[in-house]
Amino acid sequence: MKLKQRVVLLAILLVIFIFTKVFLIDNLDTSAANREDQRAFHRMMASLHIELDPRLDHTLQSPWEIAAQWVVPREVYPEETPELGAVMHAMTTKKIIKADVGYKGTQLKALLILEGGQKVVFKPKRYARDYVVEGEPYAGYDRHNAEVAAFHLDRILGFRRAPLVVGRFVNLRTEIKPVATEQLLGTFMTVGNNTCFYGKCYYCRETEPACADGDIMEGSVTLWLPDVWPLQKHRHPWGRTYREGKLARWEYDESYCDAVKKTSPYDSGPRLLDIIDTAIFDYLIGNADRHHYESFQDDEGASMLILLDNAKSFGNPALDERSILAPLYQCCIIRVSTWNRLNYLKNGVLKSALKTAMSHDPISPVLSDPHLDALDQRLLSILATVKQCTDQFGPDVVLVEDRMTLSHL
Repeated sequence: MKLKQRVVLLAILLVIFIFTKVFLIDNLDTSAANREDQRAFHRMMASLHIELDPRLDHTLQSPWEIAAQWVVPREVYPEETPELGAVMHAMTTKKIIKADVGYKGTQLKALLILEGGQKVVFKPKRYARDYVVEGEPYAGYDRHNAEVAAFHLDRILGFRRAPLVVGRFVNLRTEIKPVATEQLLGTFMTVGNNTCFYGKCYYCRETEPACADGDIMEGSVTLWLPDVWPLQKHRHPWGRTYREGKLARWEYDESYCDAVKKTSPYDSGPRLLDIIDTAIFDYLIGNADRHHYESFQDDEGASMLILLDNAKSFGNPALDERSILAPLYQCCIIRVSTWNRLNYLKNGVLKSALKTAMSHDPISPVLSDPHLDALDQRLLSILATVKQCTDQFGPDVVLVEDRMTLSHL
């Protein structure tokens, strides 16, 4: 009898232990993680407004060296960046010492080298702020202001995977032409009283130049990532065919995500969750043109998906291209930290935060009000999509805990 009582007592203690582990300790861990997400959100909100100030309080006095030090495999810049304003000030004011045609691509850009040897990519203004790009969701020229807005959205979402971008006005006659290579200089022309250039790219045409207002051209400058971090290009598993009448597999196969999960680098590590984060990011900005993406080389899937080339965004505020969310609604998983951040941005907070973040920029206002309003509307669609997933599969399956300790040496 005593032996039986001991067995029963041990069984009860085992049940209590399991209950404590599953329902108390795990919940405490989750609560602690959620509290940290909330603290991170408040830190982000407190640092939204960036003063473009040349002063540097850092052992390194080169803004380019500081920005280069920030880059690690999972972040382009750290959460706390008191020198961010100084780096962006340098991007928009430092003397241009060389100008060349842009690197390979389909859209017009120029590669500039600033004083101190820093490369930046200059994308010229093509449209007025209230211009609506009609047609396919990937139609039209690159939007320079979209690059600026996308960078600040990356900050707000807490991803920190987009290279630094800031608006800049350049004088084509006095700042660019005297230091331009022959290849770039050969594409300059005058249209009416305006200086123009058409550069060199797949779709660049002499009949479709970008024109300044007189000599002054508005544009965006994107900070080139350090050469010590070479990039590797990947075909996006949810890329479009761009061929009329031909669908990609994901467009007709609802079980497509299962196949993706069996292929490297999506079968392990953070890459598939990065794809989900990127789909959310792209849906918010209206970017349906991410047919490829970049990571750092030789990363074995551990590197972040770098949010490069976001200029095919903010084209039509009335168009919510749901297919951009295919990775989310087909895989039905999302990082807990991303889910928490999206919920903190409800009820108009996202629009307000982005407006505040962009208010310092030299080309402010960066976006028209319809585009800002569209962000809040698209956020609701994302939250509804995740709810459909949790209703179907349960939150334990859909909400994935994936937090990485990031060190900046």
